[in-house]
Amino acid sequence: MAPLNRRNVLGLGIGALAATRLSLAAAAEAEGETLAHGISAFGDLKYPADFHHFDYVNVDAPKGGVFSSIPSGRAFNQSFQTFNSLNAYILKGDGAQGMGATFAPLMIRAGDEPDAMYGLVAKSVATSADGLIYRFALRPEARFHDGSKLTARDAAFSLTALKTKGHPLITQQMRDMVKAEAPDDATLVVTFAPKRGRDVPLFVAGLPIFSQAYYARQPFDESTLEIPLGSGPYKVGKFEVGRYIEFDRVKDWWGAELPVSRGSYNFDGIRYDFYRDRDVAFEGFTGRNYLFREEFTSRTWNTRYDFPAVADGRVKRELLPDETPSGAQGWFLNTRRDKFKDPRVREALGYAFDFEWTNKSIMYGAYVRTVSPFQNSDMMANGLPSPDELALLEPFRGKVPDEVFGAPYVPPTSDGSGQDRALLKKAVQLLNEAGCVIRDGKRLTPQGEPFKIEFLLDEPTFQPHHMPYIKNLGTLGIEATLRLVDPVQFRARRDDFDFDITIERFSFSTVPGDSLRSFFSIRSAVTKGSNNLAGISDPAIDAMMDLVIAADTRAKLVVAARALDRIIRAGRYWVPQWYANSHRLAYWDVFGHPPNLPKYIGVGVPDLWWSTAKPATGEAK
Repeated sequence: MAPLNRRNVLGLGIGALAATRLSLAAAAEAEGETLAHGISAFGDLKYPADFHHFDYVNVDAPKGGVFSSIPSGRAFNQSFQTFNSLNAYILKGDGAQGMGATFAPLMIRAGDEPDAMYGLVAKSVATSADGLIYRFALRPEARFHDGSKLTARDAAFSLTALKTKGHPLITQQMRDMVKAEAPDDATLVVTFAPKRGRDVPLFVAGLPIFSQAYYARQPFDESTLEIPLGSGPYKVGKFEVGRYIEFDRVKDWWGAELPVSRGSYNFDGIRYDFYRDRDVAFEGFTGRNYLFREEFTSRTWNTRYDFPAVADGRVKRELLPDETPSGAQGWFLNTRRDKFKDPRVREALGYAFDFEWTNKSIMYGAYVRTVSPFQNSDMMANGLPSPDELALLEPFRGKVPDEVFGAPYVPPTSDGSGQDRALLKKAVQLLNEAGCVIRDGKRLTPQGEPFKIEFLLDEPTFQPHHMPYIKNLGTLGIEATLRLVDPVQFRARRDDFDFDITIERFSFSTVPGDSLRSFFSIRSAVTKGSNNLAGISDPAIDAMMDLVIAADTRAKLVVAARALDRIIRAGRYWVPQWYANSHRLAYWDVFGHPPNLPKYIGVGVPDLWWSTAKPATGEAK
């Protein structure tokens, strides 16, 4: 027998690993399953089972330094302006930004593929022939931050808790997950319903895994400031409610050398600061109170980046293209209220908004008009319906507006004067046709009540955009006002649909599926906390969403999405605003990022970036 040495031991290890893979594959095949190291909507994976790292990361990125910013996105119960809870996955409270980094999911999304995910906690997944059962094999090295083992029982508990007690946006998207079970510590079996949404397994695989032992003594569905037990690359550090929260990198994190993690999670510390006012937040950036900022206000980008640190190069500005679907942004009209039920009224309100004047006079011509919930993607409808689209739409002829079978609705282009008389005249005509007549100089609803509108807003930056719109509504005889409330009240009123009109922005992935239902379905219209702000409740839209979700090829998905787009746009549920086709970034010159950031995950902060700051004297390198 040959003596054991390092090379022989390594060879034995590789051989054992290969044998394990073969045995798993053989077992899966015997069960009629397909074994893989990742999942995607249509089964396409770019990376092989033995890939070392994602192509777009810098595997040599240094570890260390601090990333600090203000929130630039939000999910579930999060707010841009404040937080009062460390539970970011339920309806109650305002969840802290960044909590996702403290939990490890089954799989991680690849940023250079439309929808592919690869294993983190899960090392592989066997899928049944009918696509309804996913059998995840968990990594034995997965651990919670206290050293306890993360098992399939924790994963099954987490998915069950999220489905039954999670935020309504989560519970709705998990509707087609029937159950999650753990026959042993290493195996998680997730069962889905027939005709399940294409993206439901992807959504489930990306959800956080919680400690079952921790929640045996802590209610899952309660707002709390107790730091939860996590298993991700970061853990909660210092925080002050409503002001800031910090996260510390777990130096001995169990997942650091996995292919999905190499080159990522480079900062020793991540911090989010919260401001109630965007102008104050900008001053905080100029004073180096935080280091990174994505600029969403064109006026600020064009007029205020003239402070000394920009001039001498200590602050860098960068424009990065945004190739992801831009989605919808606009004033959403609450059709649960009688005054907005008539689509002619909703269309009239759209004629009163002069985008061209607003873009030129307030936003430095920096934006493009949004027209579709699938803006900036091939799923957006254009021109006359194709034969394939017509085949999907024909069963609804007579049940949807006739324009669905022609060119899709596009908001009118004004003369840029701020008060286009032709458009306002058209608005008057539509209001009169809807029974909203003028009496004693005031516009009345069909019920004979004064036509009043309250715009609900949670921060003052958008006030200048509302004022000319409100003025034009006044010329139509409509009494419109702006109500500015604090973030907590705004969230409560939004979740309860207690508003006339409010602003929202949303977008979908390149392969939308069950996520559509939270925005457009009959069920979501009556689900508090859903994203269906307009109260859309149309059987034709539900049926078309089902076709999008059931599409088994990308081509079929695009056709169904375009047909869905035509019906939604014909409903005039929102007054479209605008979008930018690039990311405007400003940051103090202490960061580096990959030269070719992946297409499908935005700018990749903070996960893919790293610190270039030199360590202070005495600080470990």
